[in-house]
Amino acid sequence: MKVLEERRGLSVALLQVLERLPVLSCYAKTHGWNYVVSWLHRLTGIGLVVYLGIHLYTLSSLSTPSVYDAKMRIMYLPIVVFLAWASSLMVAFHALNGGRLILYESFGNRNDETMIRWTFGLTVSYALLLGILMLMNNQNVSAVFFWLLTFFAGLATAYAVASRIWNTKHSAWWKLQRISGAFLVIAIPAHLVFSHLNPGMAQEAQAVIARMQNLFIRFVDLVLAAAALYHTGYGLYSIATDYVSAGAVRTALAVLIAVVVAVFGFLALKLTLFI
Repeated sequence: MKVLEERRGLSVALLQVLERLPVLSCYAKTHGWNYVVSWLHRLTGIGLVVYLGIHLYTLSSLSTPSVYDAKMRIMYLPIVVFLAWASSLMVAFHALNGGRLILYESFGNRNDETMIRWTFGLTVSYALLLGILMLMNNQNVSAVFFWLLTFFAGLATAYAVASRIWNTKHSAWWKLQRISGAFLVIAIPAHLVFSHLNPGMAQEAQAVIARMQNLFIRFVDLVLAAAALYHTGYGLYSIATDYVSAGAVRTALAVLIAVVVAVFGFLALKLTLFI
């Protein structure tokens, strides 16, 4: 009973903080928190597409290690480190809210108010954890061990979702979006944590290349890239179809999205197989 009261107290405290945020609170009062969270999910999704492009662009320099090392020196300037930390809020929120949507759609969890509070609360907790790791900047963990645990945790999550939705009447494309999302809920936040657990493995070109040449890591990278690119393409197209009714414009946007995903896919494949 005491634990439940403490949790309820934390939820109320978090809600009070959210209600003081100038822009979010204004829209929440006029449209409700579901509206705000829906828009934040779309905006953070678009932000993650930009983040993915920057990430692939940075890694593309691995073919010339000196260029990559020079870029990474820029990446570790204080202002850039702060922006990288701030982006963790975007990553965590999109992942956790995606998990909330999956729980809502496929597992019957309809307590939206509580789930939304948990989404915001865990987002802040994740960002704080990552901030601590970034400040410590001295941790070390086996890449194979870390990704072995992460990969199978992601697969287990994806399988749990697949087993719930595969026999439903939704299209295969929709199902793959949810399944890939379930895998990414685990894999993407873990990817950020790993990069700051092992600073040297992200800062130095030779260390990154050595890690990526491990066969298991290469396989994980391919699965992660495939899931991320499919989820990206379907998510962008879903946003386009939600807000664009003209057939010609929809077609043009679909072609543009396909081109972006194809370019990202080419870069990811090149990095994974030929580094």
